[in-house]
Amino acid sequence: MSIITLLTDFGTDDEYVGLMKGVILSINPSATIVDLTHQIDSQDIVQAAFTIHSGYHYFPEGTVHLIVVDPGVGTERGLLALKLKNHFFIAPDNGVLTLLLNEKEISSLVLISNSSFFRAAVSRTFHGRDILAPVGAHVANGLDINELGPDIDVQNVVCLENLGARRIKNGEIRGQIVAIDHFGNLITNIDSELLTGSLHAGPEKKIQIKIRSNTINGLSETYGGVRSNTPLALIGSRGYLEIAINEGNAAQFLKAKKKDPVRVLV
Repeated sequence: MSIITLLTDFGTDDEYVGLMKGVILSINPSATIVDLTHQIDSQDIVQAAFTIHSGYHYFPEGTVHLIVVDPGVGTERGLLALKLKNHFFIAPDNGVLTLLLNEKEISSLVLISNSSFFRAAVSRTFHGRDILAPVGAHVANGLDINELGPDIDVQNVVCLENLGARRIKNGEIRGQIVAIDHFGNLITNIDSELLTGSLHAGPEKKIQIKIRSNTINGLSETYGGVRSNTPLALIGSRGYLEIAINEGNAAQFLKAKKKDPVRVLV
């Protein structure tokens, strides 16, 4: 069984997702297509990078992941095929693979250039349908990604800077909000491993999470760990620090938005 995931910023109001699926099934009728999400905020490469990095390993090895968040479609930007931990990623060369490339366990990375695996007619505005979908279908059918084009060194592809949170000299962790989910939970780029040092630095009650003019003391284990309509911080299912409101919407309650800074003090 071949599995192909789709991650896009297309939404579902238009026909774009359906057309990609049609192209895939025309080449690989037995493919199982999984909609990882089509609700990435328009052209938000950072959000897409965190979403695919935190989600791909829940799928079986051999899964092909198509990532179509591509504000540079039709320009000179390249298209990449990556094999990592026996997963395959097909995406534009715009930084969306940054977190995956940082894992440094790459089997193959190629620049997609072999047009024999594209649709015969390629639109300059819809490479998701005309290049990425057919390429992904062929890879899911067993095509070696080295047939798609020449190898390319990681240092020669686009990588986004400062995606991760950082710890400064006084032990403070500085990060930011990178996504806001359907419930209004604020998802940061502060991962659980980075927080581990803070948790071991002293009693958990000493940890303070600061966002805008608000301070949250300590970490909760669940969304219901505080009173209703009270802010809380926890390690969410993605493995990153989240800020939420019990039975409420943190984005609205805290008037927060993506890129707002988040600080963890001990």
